[in-house]
Amino acid sequence: MEGLKESEANLVVYLHPSMAKCVNDAILRELSSLLFTYSETFDGVVLAYDPNVRSNLAKILPGIHPYLGVRLKAKLLLFSPKPNMLLEGEVVKISRQSIHAVILGFSSAVIADEDIRDEFKYKVKHGKEVFVSRHHKKHKIKAGTIIRFLVKSFDEEILHISGSLVAVHTGCARWLDANLEEWSQADSTTRKRKDRDEKEQKTADDKMMANREMPSLKKDDRIKKLKKKRKEHT
Repeated sequence: MEGLKESEANLVVYLHPSMAKCVNDAILRELSSLLFTYSETFDGVVLAYDPNVRSNLAKILPGIHPYLGVRLKAKLLLFSPKPNMLLEGEVVKISRQSIHAVILGFSSAVIADEDIRDEFKYKVKHGKEVFVSRHHKKHKIKAGTIIRFLVKSFDEEILHISGSLVAVHTGCARWLDANLEEWSQADSTTRKRKDRDEKEQKTADDKMMANREMPSLKKDDRIKKLKKKRKEHT
Protein backbone atom coordinates (compact mmCIF):
# COMPACT_ATOMS: atom_id res chain seq x y z
CA MET A 1 0.00 0.00 0.00
CA GLU A 2 1.19 3.49 -0.82
CA GLY A 3 1.10 6.39 1.64
CA LEU A 4 3.54 4.89 4.15
CA LYS A 5 7.09 6.18 4.52
CA GLU A 6 9.99 6.11 6.96
CA SER A 7 11.76 9.24 8.14
CA GLU A 8 14.71 10.01 10.39
CA ALA A 9 14.31 13.03 12.64
CA ASN A 10 16.64 14.93 14.93
CA LEU A 11 14.57 15.90 17.96
CA VAL A 12 14.95 17.78 21.21
CA VAL A 13 12.68 16.61 24.03
CA TYR A 14 12.18 19.00 26.94
CA LEU A 15 11.85 17.29 30.32
CA HIS A 16 11.08 18.53 33.80
CA PRO A 17 14.05 18.18 36.20
CA SER A 18 12.00 15.75 38.27
CA MET A 19 12.33 13.31 35.34
CA ALA A 20 16.14 13.32 35.43
CA LYS A 21 16.27 9.87 36.99
CA CYS A 22 13.89 8.30 34.46
CA VAL A 23 14.84 10.05 31.23
CA ASN A 24 14.07 7.12 28.91
CA ASP A 25 10.53 6.71 30.25
CA ALA A 26 9.94 10.44 30.01
CA ILE A 27 11.18 10.51 26.40
CA LEU A 28 8.90 7.63 25.40
CA ARG A 29 5.97 9.37 27.08
CA GLU A 30 6.65 12.56 25.13
CA LEU A 31 7.01 10.70 21.82
CA SER A 32 3.80 8.77 22.49
CA SER A 33 1.91 12.07 22.44
CA LEU A 34 2.77 12.34 18.72
CA LEU A 35 1.13 9.04 17.78
CA PHE A 36 -1.87 9.08 15.41
CA THR A 37 -1.78 12.85 14.99
CA TYR A 38 -0.79 14.77 11.87
CA SER A 39 2.53 16.59 12.08
CA GLU A 40 3.28 19.44 9.68
CA THR A 41 6.96 19.09 10.55
CA PHE A 42 7.08 15.49 9.33
CA ASP A 43 4.29 15.88 6.74
CA GLY A 44 2.38 12.86 7.94
CA VAL A 45 0.64 11.01 10.73
CA VAL A 46 3.12 9.42 13.14
CA LEU A 47 2.37 5.68 13.43
CA ALA A 48 5.49 4.41 15.22
CA TYR A 49 8.88 5.56 16.44
CA ASP A 50 12.26 4.12 17.37
CA PRO A 51 14.25 6.64 19.45
CA ASN A 52 18.01 6.71 19.92
CA VAL A 53 19.38 9.14 22.52
CA ARG A 54 22.47 10.72 21.00
CA SER A 55 24.13 11.78 24.28
CA ASN A 56 23.91 11.28 28.02
CA LEU A 57 24.26 15.05 28.41
CA ALA A 58 21.29 17.42 28.50
CA LYS A 59 21.15 21.17 28.13
CA ILE A 60 19.56 22.98 31.08
CA LEU A 61 17.22 25.74 29.90
CA PRO A 62 16.94 28.86 32.09
CA GLY A 63 13.61 29.83 33.61
CA ILE A 64 11.45 29.42 36.69
CA HIS A 65 11.56 25.65 36.08
CA PRO A 66 14.91 24.83 34.39
CA TYR A 67 13.82 22.18 31.90
CA LEU A 68 16.28 19.70 30.42
CA GLY A 69 16.72 19.61 26.64
CA VAL A 70 17.59 16.05 25.56
CA ARG A 71 18.77 15.55 21.98
CA LEU A 72 17.85 12.33 20.22
CA LYS A 73 17.47 10.79 16.79
CA ALA A 74 14.30 8.87 16.01
CA LYS A 75 13.13 6.70 13.13
CA LEU A 76 9.50 7.47 12.38
CA LEU A 77 6.91 5.54 10.44
CA LEU A 78 4.55 8.03 8.81
CA PHE A 79 1.21 7.82 7.04
CA SER A 80 1.10 10.54 4.39
CA PRO A 81 -1.60 9.93 1.73
CA LYS A 82 -1.49 12.16 -1.34
CA PRO A 83 -3.90 12.51 -4.29
CA ASN A 84 -3.85 9.51 -6.69
CA MET A 85 -2.03 7.26 -4.21
CA LEU A 86 -3.38 3.71 -3.97
CA LEU A 87 -4.61 2.76 -0.48
CA GLU A 88 -6.32 -0.24 1.07
CA GLY A 89 -8.91 -0.31 3.82
CA GLU A 90 -11.64 -2.45 5.33
CA VAL A 91 -15.23 -1.64 4.39
CA VAL A 92 -17.34 -0.95 7.48
CA LYS A 93 -20.53 0.38 5.90
CA ILE A 94 -22.25 0.41 2.51
CA SER A 95 -25.23 2.41 1.28
CA ARG A 96 -26.62 3.29 -2.13
CA GLN A 97 -24.84 6.68 -1.92
CA SER A 98 -21.44 5.71 -0.50
CA ILE A 99 -18.88 3.19 0.72
CA HIS A 100 -17.20 3.74 4.10
CA ALA A 101 -13.89 2.16 5.10
CA VAL A 102 -11.20 2.29 7.77
CA ILE A 103 -7.49 2.47 6.89
CA LEU A 104 -4.87 1.09 9.29
CA GLY A 105 -7.48 0.99 12.04
CA PHE A 106 -7.60 4.75 12.67
CA SER A 107 -8.26 6.78 9.49
CA SER A 108 -11.72 6.87 7.94
CA ALA A 109 -12.44 6.99 4.22
CA VAL A 110 -15.58 7.57 2.21
CA ILE A 111 -16.21 6.95 -1.48
CA ALA A 112 -19.25 8.81 -2.77
CA ASP A 113 -21.54 7.36 -5.44
CA GLU A 114 -20.20 9.74 -8.12
CA ASP A 115 -16.73 8.28 -7.48
CA ILE A 116 -17.87 4.66 -7.91
CA ARG A 117 -17.59 3.56 -11.56
CA ASP A 118 -20.70 2.43 -13.40
CA GLU A 119 -19.40 -1.13 -13.50
CA PHE A 120 -20.57 -1.57 -9.88
CA LYS A 121 -24.28 -1.97 -9.24
CA TYR A 122 -25.81 -1.50 -5.78
CA LYS A 123 -27.86 -4.45 -4.51
CA VAL A 124 -29.36 -5.81 -1.31
CA LYS A 125 -28.75 -9.57 -1.02
CA HIS A 126 -30.03 -11.55 1.94
CA GLY A 127 -30.57 -8.30 3.84
CA LYS A 128 -26.99 -7.10 3.26
CA GLU A 129 -25.97 -4.16 1.09
CA VAL A 130 -23.38 -4.87 -1.58
CA PHE A 131 -21.86 -3.45 -4.77
CA VAL A 132 -21.50 -6.10 -7.50
CA SER A 133 -19.62 -5.79 -10.79
CA ARG A 134 -21.83 -5.95 -13.87
CA HIS A 135 -19.00 -7.71 -15.75
CA HIS A 136 -17.65 -10.09 -13.07
CA LYS A 137 -20.21 -11.45 -10.61
CA LYS A 138 -17.50 -12.55 -8.18
CA HIS A 139 -16.14 -9.02 -7.93
CA LYS A 140 -18.13 -7.77 -4.92
CA ILE A 141 -17.72 -5.06 -2.30
CA LYS A 142 -19.50 -5.53 1.02
CA ALA A 143 -18.90 -4.94 4.73
CA GLY A 144 -15.64 -6.64 5.69
CA THR A 145 -14.15 -6.44 2.17
CA ILE A 146 -10.62 -5.05 1.82
CA ILE A 147 -10.90 -2.47 -0.94
CA ARG A 148 -8.18 -0.82 -2.99
CA PHE A 149 -8.94 2.78 -3.96
CA LEU A 150 -7.34 6.02 -5.09
CA VAL A 151 -6.99 9.05 -2.83
CA LYS A 152 -8.84 12.21 -3.92
CA SER A 153 -8.11 14.30 -0.83
CA PHE A 154 -6.97 14.00 2.78
CA ASP A 155 -8.27 16.13 5.66
CA GLU A 156 -5.25 16.37 7.97
CA GLU A 157 -7.24 17.74 10.90
CA ILE A 158 -9.75 14.91 11.24
CA LEU A 159 -7.66 12.27 9.37
CA HIS A 160 -10.45 11.72 6.85
CA ILE A 161 -9.87 10.52 3.29
CA SER A 162 -12.05 11.06 0.24
CA GLY A 163 -11.50 8.19 -2.20
CA SER A 164 -12.36 7.00 -5.68
CA LEU A 165 -13.21 3.68 -7.36
CA VAL A 166 -13.33 5.12 -10.90
CA ALA A 167 -10.09 3.49 -12.11
CA VAL A 168 -10.25 -0.16 -13.23
CA HIS A 169 -7.39 -1.16 -10.90
CA THR A 170 -9.53 -0.31 -7.87
CA GLY A 171 -12.13 -2.43 -6.11
CA CYS A 172 -11.97 -5.61 -4.02
CA ALA A 173 -8.26 -6.20 -3.34
CA ARG A 174 -8.62 -10.01 -3.28
CA TRP A 175 -10.41 -10.11 -6.64
CA LEU A 176 -7.92 -7.69 -8.22
CA ASP A 177 -4.96 -9.80 -7.06
CA ALA A 178 -6.56 -13.00 -8.35
CA ASN A 179 -7.48 -11.48 -11.73
CA LEU A 180 -4.45 -9.29 -12.40
CA GLU A 181 -4.18 -10.10 -16.12
CA GLU A 182 -7.86 -9.43 -16.81
CA TRP A 183 -8.11 -5.96 -15.28
CA SER A 184 -4.63 -5.04 -16.56
CA GLN A 185 -5.84 -5.61 -20.12
CA ALA A 186 -8.95 -3.55 -19.41
CA ASP A 187 -6.77 -0.78 -17.98
CA SER A 188 -4.52 -0.88 -21.06
CA THR A 189 -7.54 -0.68 -23.37
CA THR A 190 -8.93 2.27 -21.39
CA ARG A 191 -5.59 4.11 -21.58
CA LYS A 192 -5.28 3.52 -25.34
CA ARG A 193 -8.84 4.76 -25.90
CA LYS A 194 -8.12 7.85 -23.79
CA ASP A 195 -4.91 8.56 -25.72
CA ARG A 196 -6.74 8.12 -29.04
CA ASP A 197 -9.53 10.45 -27.95
CA GLU A 198 -7.02 13.07 -26.82
CA LYS A 199 -5.17 12.88 -30.16
CA GLU A 200 -8.44 13.18 -32.11
CA GLN A 201 -9.47 16.15 -29.99
CA LYS A 202 -6.08 17.82 -30.53
CA THR A 203 -6.35 17.27 -34.30
CA ALA A 204 -9.84 18.77 -34.32
CA ASP A 205 -8.65 21.77 -32.28
CA ASP A 206 -5.70 22.32 -34.62
CA LYS A 207 -8.01 22.26 -37.66
CA MET A 208 -10.35 24.73 -35.99
CA MET A 209 -7.46 27.10 -35.25
CA ALA A 210 -6.19 26.78 -38.82
CA ASN A 211 -9.63 27.60 -40.21
CA ARG A 212 -9.82 30.68 -37.96
CA GLU A 213 -6.40 31.87 -39.11
CA MET A 214 -7.10 31.41 -42.86
CA PRO A 215 -9.55 34.33 -43.25
CA SER A 216 -7.09 36.57 -41.39
CA LEU A 217 -4.29 35.59 -43.75
CA LYS A 218 -6.48 36.20 -46.82
CA LYS A 219 -7.44 39.60 -45.42
CA ASP A 220 -3.75 40.46 -44.91
CA ASP A 221 -3.04 39.46 -48.52
CA ARG A 222 -5.84 41.71 -49.84
CA ILE A 223 -4.53 44.65 -47.79
CA LYS A 224 -1.01 44.14 -49.15
CA LYS A 225 -2.30 43.99 -52.74
CA LEU A 226 -4.32 47.21 -52.29
CA LYS A 227 -1.30 49.01 -50.86
CA LYS A 228 0.81 47.82 -53.77
CA LYS A 229 -1.73 49.09 -56.33
CA ARG A 230 -1.89 52.48 -54.58
CA LYS A 231 1.90 52.83 -54.79
CA GLU A 232 1.82 51.94 -58.51
CA HIS A 233 -0.80 54.65 -59.23
CA THR A 234 1.15 57.27 -57.34
